Amino acid sequence: MVPLWWNIVLGVALFVIGAGGVLLRRNILVVLMSLELLLNSVNINFIAFGHYYADSRGQIFAIFVIAITAAEVAVALGILVALVRNTSTLRADDVTLLKG
Repeated sequence: MVPLWWNIVLGVALFVIGAGGVLLRRNILVVLMSLELLLNSVNINFIAFGHYYADSRGQIFAIFVIAITAAEVAVALGILVALVRNTSTLRADDVTLLKG
């Protein structure tokens, strides 16, 4: 049996790594992967607390987050493909397409 605090520490570590990737990196794909780390760290905590309290709501929330994340990735990758075709760059600083 894995103690609850191990899962919390793992979730916090993944959240810190993901937040660092979102805040420090310039490549849009790396930022997208870091967002996935953030959401997966939240899923780990949902499932850990759901298991600890013998409640299935944590698993249900995690499934909803996974479904929303899959839709977000599909839309984001479609936007990135269109962006690369128009500007041929993935650096967030170089993208000025929406500026007026």
